[in-house]
Amino acid sequence: MATDNQSKSPSTRRYSPAEREQAVRLVRQLRKELGTDQGTIGRVARQLGYGVESVRSWVKQADIDQGVTPGTTTAESERVKALEQESDRRLHRREP
Repeated sequence: MATDNQSKSPSTRRYSPAEREQAVRLVRQLRKELGTDQGTIGRVARQLGYGVESVRSWVKQADIDQGVTPGTTTAESERVKALEQESDRRLHRREP
């Protein structure tokens, strides 16, 4: 049985903001050219060598951030996270 060096676990590769923006831009451009959403994310992901689910989540979040679809924006998420961290700091200062 042949073995390969690739693990079966998901990749932990980190993508730069520029890489994410490029993928989102390409998906949107392809959707516009083809007039459909069908298969565009998978096609762009394969072209760039990125994970399909990564590209799907970037497009979904970009749509939310730009008001195309409802949901929690990146800015709102960051604000909530900052408030939670501040709350945690205040709670921990009160402990003996």
